[in-house]
Amino acid sequence: MATVAAAAVAATAVTGLASTPASAQDTEVLAVDFAERTGEFRGGASGTLYGFGDEGAPTQAVINGAHITNSSQKAPYGTQHPSGDAIKIEDGFFDKHGEDLYIYVQDYYPDWPYNGGRRPGDDRAYDQADGTYTEEPNGVWDFLEVTEFVAEAVATGSDRPQDYVFIPYNEPDGGNWYPDWATQQEQFLADWQAAYEKIQEVWDRHGLGHARIGGPGDTRWQPERSADLLRFVKDHGSLPDVFIWHELGIDNLATYRQNFADYRALERELGIDPIPVNITEYGMLRDMGVPGQLVQWLAMFEDTKVDAQVAYWNYAGNLSDNSARPGGANAGWWMFKWYGDLAGSQTVAVTPPELNAVDTLQGIGAIDEANRRATVLFGGTGSDVTLDLSGLDRSVFGSRVDVEVREVALNGAEGLTDTPRVVTAANGVALDGGALSLDVPVYDRYAGYQVVITPDGARDVEADAAAQAWTASIEAEDMALTDAVVYTQDPQANGGWKFLASGGRDVGSFNKATSRAEFTVDVPEDGTYRLQVTGGAPGVPGRHALFVDGAAAGTIQYAADLALNANSRWQYRGSAEVLVDLAAGEHLLSIRSSEDGSTVLPNSDITLDKASLTSVATESTVYPAATFRLEDGASLDWASGGDRGSAALAGEGRADLYANAMETGYYDLHVDWSSVKASSVEVVVNGEPTAELTANRKGKWRSSATVHLVEGINEIELRSPDGATVRSLTTVRDRAADAAAVSIEAEDAVLLGSAAVTELADATGSNASGMAYVGWIGGGEANAIEIPRDGFAAPGDYDVTVYYANAELSGDHDYNPQVVDRLLQATEAGAEVGHAYFRYTYAWDSFFQRSFPVTLATADQPLRLGNPDAWAPNLDRIVISPRVIGDPTTARR
Repeated sequence: MATVAAAAVAATAVTGLASTPASAQDTEVLAVDFAERTGEFRGGASGTLYGFGDEGAPTQAVINGAHITNSSQKAPYGTQHPSGDAIKIEDGFFDKHGEDLYIYVQDYYPDWPYNGGRRPGDDRAYDQADGTYTEEPNGVWDFLEVTEFVAEAVATGSDRPQDYVFIPYNEPDGGNWYPDWATQQEQFLADWQAAYEKIQEVWDRHGLGHARIGGPGDTRWQPERSADLLRFVKDHGSLPDVFIWHELGIDNLATYRQNFADYRALERELGIDPIPVNITEYGMLRDMGVPGQLVQWLAMFEDTKVDAQVAYWNYAGNLSDNSARPGGANAGWWMFKWYGDLAGSQTVAVTPPELNAVDTLQGIGAIDEANRRATVLFGGTGSDVTLDLSGLDRSVFGSRVDVEVREVALNGAEGLTDTPRVVTAANGVALDGGALSLDVPVYDRYAGYQVVITPDGARDVEADAAAQAWTASIEAEDMALTDAVVYTQDPQANGGWKFLASGGRDVGSFNKATSRAEFTVDVPEDGTYRLQVTGGAPGVPGRHALFVDGAAAGTIQYAADLALNANSRWQYRGSAEVLVDLAAGEHLLSIRSSEDGSTVLPNSDITLDKASLTSVATESTVYPAATFRLEDGASLDWASGGDRGSAALAGEGRADLYANAMETGYYDLHVDWSSVKASSVEVVVNGEPTAELTANRKGKWRSSATVHLVEGINEIELRSPDGATVRSLTTVRDRAADAAAVSIEAEDAVLLGSAAVTELADATGSNASGMAYVGWIGGGEANAIEIPRDGFAAPGDYDVTVYYANAELSGDHDYNPQVVDRLLQATEAGAEVGHAYFRYTYAWDSFFQRSFPVTLATADQPLRLGNPDAWAPNLDRIVISPRVIGDPTTARR
């Protein structure tokens, strides 16, 4: 077997040795046999429960990039949560990858457990026109009326009713109506039949054919209840179209496969053909946003070819804690994205050191023969990993292959996580009988890894990896600490009801004027560096002071994080970023709770998890064709030539890539492509046509356009109707171009109606610019702000970036904050030119940013921001940016 002598380009630990894993012990082996196929890639395990709030929460780029194929949402007009109505979010869900949209019918009720945990009787009379009711019996079971109203709403209000699945009962074995099977079995079976028939009746009424129904929806695998239900529904013609139960606990990582095998055995015993399965809730708090945990769940569900949805433990609209900020990625999102990238592949046999074990090395292997691309995803161990790869057929991959390994490490639920770096790369590795051995240094047991193997192509993968921006990172517990405490965060403590810390430990009790955390770093050159600190600000924004070599060097400003209860307070972590100029050489960086050593900064008692330092002198990221998602006939072209391994686009063929921006602003997009005749490449960014890159003859080209990207994930689509091959797209930060944007403090805008300025005391620790904001916007057309057209008078396409706060809650719940997504509408001369929903920011004095596109038709009419129907978010600052600066250029390369 050939052994890869890969170029190691991992980040350097700032207080330790280069490429030393944070917690590496003995090497573990993960064997992947690409010759042993296990079926078509299913891709359904990245489903979510209440992953969607209102339209655009999360953003469309985040949704599409995560490749969400199924989600369970609230019943239309339901009252269980303020947002998440299935019909209201269906356009975004079905935009690209959405397949099955599930409805929890009982979520029509406002309380949890539903109806106080008691099965309703005939106490109400519902108006089927609008779902309202009066407190009087009418001879019809109340829930049957609710079921009819919900089904009718989907049948008449959805554009795609056939793509819905109704779940009449959620956790009936728990606190929801039927916990005692011995005494309530007959009632449940009769109620199942009644709800099933009522939904089918509505579908028949509208000529929609067969309505799909899922159940029973138990809290766990319940063999006795499941057997009784299947016998009944087989005899009564009401078999579920999707069989549903939940796998939530830590131990389910060890027991799920047997539970699934027992279910399939039960079907065979009863003479029932296999029914599709959806595990509509899986994982604990500790698993969310953690790539090394998520991959263990994904591997199990993909192995058994079922759909599955991460559980909803906090609030709607953030993919169950698998996205960051309004439009960004956390580390868990990147694992979802990598998993979705396997669409169109066949999965292959993977042998971990131990199967059906909790918190262990697990992986997924897949091969896309059409594009000659093999992938391995893995994680779950703190040891270095040896990948024992075999079955790489010479007819597909040739005799030599390129290998790239990317790493994404835990960065907190709200931690903005950049495009995963290549940590190991190898050019043209000779295969030995289709096999090779690859050693991968592992940063941390919570990190996740993607390995991409392709034929030896034109691109020098080692050179691309070496050209990445310099970076270094350190765990907070490894810093030199003064008046702070290291805490161990056991991943199995509290039954999994906790959020995990990178490296398994963090630093807290940072509450004295003398508290500080320091580390030494040796930077390679003079320039600007981004310091990112991952930490937990408990429900309020806060600040730390940054010192470099003993001198004050700025403020680290944290936004608030979730602090609903002890499970989230100080453990739900986000990230703060600050730019600092450093000369080449060694420096001591100090994070302090005080600027003067005697007075603590506002809300400085913030948990520290880790810090990283990254050069932004030439902040660029290469997205090679080998990592593109190829749709509608697009494919990788491995024909001989200088662009071997590029994406071939023609006709409707499309390449999708998901570019991260650590800052909102301008980026030069460089597209390396070639054509055999005059042709063009069309670039669409975040759903908006952005640039057409043209060449008037045959050749190899580099085209460039200066484009506005927004903080977090940006969806970039490439098409070439006349035909082209795209080798790569590179984003390069262009800060000088930011001068084209116009920034205005909300308090300096024209205030209309009730809109009013609120000054913030410094003691709040707020991250509001100028320590003021404008509130009481909306709730009527008169209450708004207007921005004169100074500096952006030209008609055209713009991005509007709004710095805002929204901490509105509505209703009560045992453990879910009932967040309200507030709508902001932009108008010009009375006509709407754009709008967006703005998600929860945890506190009224904590501000996030959210961008949305507008197209302005005039040169002099002000841009008006408001909401005629409900309160808009509080506004701190607004930035208006032309979507593109100048004209694209094309030159030979």
